[in-house]
Amino acid sequence: MNQAEDARQESRTWTTEDSAELYGLANWGGGYFGVSQEGTVEVYPECDPSRKIDLLEVIEGLEARDLYPPVVIRFSGILAHRMAELRRSFDEAIEEVEYQGKYSCVYPIKVNQQRHICEEIRDLGRTMGFGLEAGSKPELLAGLALTEGLSDMPFICNGFKDAEFIETAILAAKMGRNIIPVVEQTQELGLLIQSARTHNVTPRFGIRAKLASGGIGRWADSVGFRGKFGLSVSQILSSVDWLRSEGLLDGLRLLHCHIGSQIFDIRTLKYAVNELTQIYVDLVKLGAPMGTMDLGGGLGIDYDGSASATQSSVNYTLEQYATDVVYRVKSICDDAGVPHPDIITESGRALVAHSGVLVFQVLGSRVFPEEPNGDLVDRALHEVPDDEVPQPLIDLVDAYQRLLEGGDAIETYHDAEHALNEAMSLFNLGYITITARAASEELYWAIGNRVVKEHREELPEELADLPDRLGDIYFSNFSLFQSLIDAWGIDQIFPIIPIHRLDERPTRRAILADVTCDSDGRVDRFPGDGEPQNTLALHPLKHGSANGGPSGDQEPYYLAVFLTGAYQETLGDLHNLFGDTHAVHVVLGEDGHWHLEEVVEGDTVREVLQFVQFDPDGMRRSLRREIEAALAAKRLTLQEAVSMRRFLDQGIDGYTYLE
Repeated sequence: MNQAEDARQESRTWTTEDSAELYGLANWGGGYFGVSQEGTVEVYPECDPSRKIDLLEVIEGLEARDLYPPVVIRFSGILAHRMAELRRSFDEAIEEVEYQGKYSCVYPIKVNQQRHICEEIRDLGRTMGFGLEAGSKPELLAGLALTEGLSDMPFICNGFKDAEFIETAILAAKMGRNIIPVVEQTQELGLLIQSARTHNVTPRFGIRAKLASGGIGRWADSVGFRGKFGLSVSQILSSVDWLRSEGLLDGLRLLHCHIGSQIFDIRTLKYAVNELTQIYVDLVKLGAPMGTMDLGGGLGIDYDGSASATQSSVNYTLEQYATDVVYRVKSICDDAGVPHPDIITESGRALVAHSGVLVFQVLGSRVFPEEPNGDLVDRALHEVPDDEVPQPLIDLVDAYQRLLEGGDAIETYHDAEHALNEAMSLFNLGYITITARAASEELYWAIGNRVVKEHREELPEELADLPDRLGDIYFSNFSLFQSLIDAWGIDQIFPIIPIHRLDERPTRRAILADVTCDSDGRVDRFPGDGEPQNTLALHPLKHGSANGGPSGDQEPYYLAVFLTGAYQETLGDLHNLFGDTHAVHVVLGEDGHWHLEEVVEGDTVREVLQFVQFDPDGMRRSLRREIEAALAAKRLTLQEAVSMRRFLDQGIDGYTYLE
């Protein structure tokens, strides 16, 4: 059987189950994603495969509405399910150990401040006893507006505070809001005491403890004695004395801590809960009424599907998290004879990450040749007399021929690598032509690709990265800095897969390059089998007469980045002035059909120009004058002038991404 027939046979035996396993959907997807028999990605908002949304169908439906990728798709059903699962996990843990306190989750607005998401969480949370958390003045105001008419909804205020911030929180409490400012620094306690005197109230407030328990992972330095927020134990004791002297100790109702973001090892959580609870019971014994413990954020998710204590994963389940928290708080309080406090967590990532999916289209690819360009090699060999043909080129031709004849692949590759290095040196010194250099590169790439193709399982350690070095580059219509900032900023791994053609074997390996003019605008770390991979398995791009286009047109190829609902949308920046993408909220109806609940169109060129203080209308007038002057001087034809003006008019009010 020849190689072409081998490839056809492999294609026939590939199944959608193979794709699901290859991309690890069951490992990182949380039960929300799968593959249809047609080879498309399905979304199960309620973790029920019988109720599904076809992701390709959604994209095609959006394009029919003139909404083209890149687009963020938010699945409201997933968000609702994640919130319900967190509620269920703590309720079951509380019932199992007969815990006497209550549980609530407050959503940190900073995780994703988009109004539609915050409103959904508020509406869902009011039935679950959940609330909101703010860490800045804008978030305080947003939270107050969101909780209008919901006086019982918990509202925790963290972050640095000035007198205005604290006074606003105290006045909101006088209005009847269930709002608790958390003291982060000793000077904030002074501002709180001053405001309490001014308004003649004993406000309900909390104190954040600076725990000695060490952090872990990327945010390890955010906790411990050198942490940015919180009071040391000695400062807490001094604060209790100060509050007692001011007659305000009755206002101390909450003890807060920050364990860290994306806690991946359950042991870190256990140590911190133990320490915080010990501080809590001692504060109760000192006369503080307390009543609530806020464990902050940190509940992680499994980005790479490895279920391990690594930065892109977690080694515990949601149920284990809830059980450990409730059991440890109960045990320590029981031993101390202290009533069980209400428990609050500030879980944001775990609530919203799964509900956001970024979809974009591949624009084209850069592929290292698997066969050398015969015409180019022949031209390089004959453009000079035979006795002047560069020796490195001769060596590369010989190496390629030896490989075709079954020569030792590893030895041949090393010879080719040495010859290419010599060719580059001679070119830099001006001793070989650009044609000879191009032919040398083609031969080297072809040798490397053949070695990988025929000996992938036999590569020695020194050549283990050869498949990645010869991987393709897939150019993609999105901005890493706008839509996937953590992949660039902190090397976060996100699961990325095609949303269609999953009934075909992916035969290419590639990295992804975005459309920004930045060499860092690339994704080259992907979930792997226990270890990150430097390339992603993808399908070869197809060309043909798809969608009625000319025969050379590329058929659409869509990729999706999952678990992007947390932080990516609001942390992104305007690098190259690529703005926010379109965002749509997709809901699965009772009839089993999806519909758009909300459409938020992405930034226009006008909007991003105004953000950096350009005047789009002034630019339009100026460029129109220049177009007319060029037309009058006959540097442009009338048709060219009209085309230029049309681009100007449509471009200013168009999408910032390629269309």
